[in-house]
Amino acid sequence: MIERVNPAELGKPSGYSHAVAVNTADAERIVFLAGQTALNDENKIVGDGVAEQFEKALGNLLAALRGAGGEPEDLVSVTIYIVDMDDYKAHAREIGSVWRNLVGTEYPAMAGIGVSRLWDAEALVEVQGFAAIKRTRSTRTASAAE
Repeated sequence: MIERVNPAELGKPSGYSHAVAVNTADAERIVFLAGQTALNDENKIVGDGVAEQFEKALGNLLAALRGAGGEPEDLVSVTIYIVDMDDYKAHAREIGSVWRNLVGTEYPAMAGIGVSRLWDAEALVEVQGFAAIKRTRSTRTASAAE
């Protein structure tokens, strides 16, 4: 079971959970997701602004997660590396909308970290995370495949 923990004394989080607990008896797999930028299938950074690049980077992260048998709700931790924090914050509503469209309204434990640059100089954001894939889904998927 994935439990989002948001103690009242820490204040209500917006766009993240203070903590996420996973009962390992309920998790089939823990998946560590490499940092993803806005690379397309030709290894070129796409998207003119931070919101567009965030959408592509998050989409790439979710593609990797689905490739490992997971779904967006399995995310338990996400770190976002941000080249221009002021620009990122200025587009927070757009970025939040992208998150809700691709992932939903449940939030993992999250961190946003300002960096001077990323591997690809054109990249404005990089998204990294890990997920706990539910045993019940994995068991159902395996049973359906047989």
